[in-house]
Amino acid sequence: MTDPVSWLMIEPGWTVENADGEEIGRVSEVVGDSSTDIFNGLAISTGLLSKDRYVPAERVDTIVEGTVRLDVTADEASDLEEYDRPPPSEEILPPDRRA
Repeated sequence: MTDPVSWLMIEPGWTVENADGEEIGRVSEVVGDSSTDIFNGLAISTGLLSKDRYVPAERVDTIVEGTVRLDVTADEASDLEEYDRPPPSEEILPPDRRA
């Protein structure tokens, strides 16, 4: 078995497996802040015509090179919520600095 790696190593295209080791999709986006080492979760693609699904970080069990295994069953995996990309961040300036 390959040694576990950090969430910072996860790349789009990595295989995502359920708790039984069955492939349920591919990583499409890693959600987190690498500058503060905060891992929120993953957006995964489960099919060509389906919307991405969101996997919260607490459902990630093991990360090894090329594969992320979740602690969800096949039934739970099919119930994952759709992933909605967050809106772009906006810098809020005080009134005296607004253009």
